[in-house]
Amino acid sequence: MNHFLDIHTTAPEDLRAMIDAARSMKDARTGRPKGAPDDDQPLAGRMVALIFEKPSTRTRVSFDVGVRQMGGQTMVLSGSDMQLGHGETIADTARVLSRYVDMIMMRTFEEATVQEMAEYASVPVINGLTNRTHPCQIMADVMTYEEHRGPIAGKKVVWSGDGNNVCASLIHGAGQFGFDLTFTGPPTLDPEAEAIEFARSKGSRVEIERDPAIAVEGADLVVTDTWVSMHDSQSARERRHNQLRPYQVNDALMARAKPDALFMHCLPAHRDEEVTSKVMDGPASVVFDEAENRLHAQKAIMRWCLGL
Repeated sequence: MNHFLDIHTTAPEDLRAMIDAARSMKDARTGRPKGAPDDDQPLAGRMVALIFEKPSTRTRVSFDVGVRQMGGQTMVLSGSDMQLGHGETIADTARVLSRYVDMIMMRTFEEATVQEMAEYASVPVINGLTNRTHPCQIMADVMTYEEHRGPIAGKKVVWSGDGNNVCASLIHGAGQFGFDLTFTGPPTLDPEAEAIEFARSKGSRVEIERDPAIAVEGADLVVTDTWVSMHDSQSARERRHNQLRPYQVNDALMARAKPDALFMHCLPAHRDEEVTSKVMDGPASVVFDEAENRLHAQKAIMRWCLGL
């Protein structure tokens, strides 16, 4: 049994095996109807609990479909259904759920919540997102880049905008997959120093460049994310817009990257805020391949967690 809690806490060889498995499973579905089951049904007879303290579209649908394609069943639970930590402890919830289901995926706020769930569960736990990291997204991103451009090792990736949870996991990915990363954004929204130190300790070059035009020079991949959260107040949204407006990914910025550079965004996007529609819909954009690959990458993660 394996937990999938973060990119930097999972062995690089296991991460690579998951990417390879995801590509194989995706290839095996070529030409099939979207609702058709996989030939291989490793989750037959298994139940997966999908817990959402934070709402979601891609995470919910991709995990649900992935489990069903592999022959399993899902139980979708919201934070209000469970009232996690508001009565029964997370530890006891983990112990109880482990008696009912074969695996738990959790999308929550605090990293400590998913960590505690994993500590006390006797079934695998997957981090579907926390305020600090989003490891499943980075697995899909690496898979997508390599589908289009080959090995990501040694490439230059640029993150433009807010050094948020997705950015933190991308920096972890730099260390584990061997690519370099440049962050460009305002000092108040820098990524966590701990993530940067981890990637540098693995030999990856991680730099901070305040000028986005300089940052993207020679980039193989440019990545951004929404500037605001659904939970931000109006005043917080305005402050973030003012801070981040210079870091919008637009045609002028992409023109300074390599001619064959790709653009990614984990979605949902606020078009013409963090990225222009012209870039989103342009030839460099692979955002919808990236969204699809959440399905395949997460199927590989679930199989790895169960040793299948």
